[in-house]
Amino acid sequence: MTQPNRTATDTLLTEIAQRHFHGLETLETRNRDALDFHDVAVWAIRSELEEAYAAGLAAATN
Repeated sequence: MTQPNRTATDTLLTEIAQRHFHGLETLETRNRDALDFHDVAVWAIRSELEEAYAAGLAAATN
């Protein structure tokens, strides 16, 4: 993946995660357990994965 696409992908994934996991600031590793590990309900994980899958499917058809 080229750098511009990687940046766009990272931005999209961060936006999706922030919509589903309230209080999540970034997907970057910050080397602190309190910042890097979160309790997340399985339905929230499923919802986020469905949105990310749909975004990937839409990108592939363009």
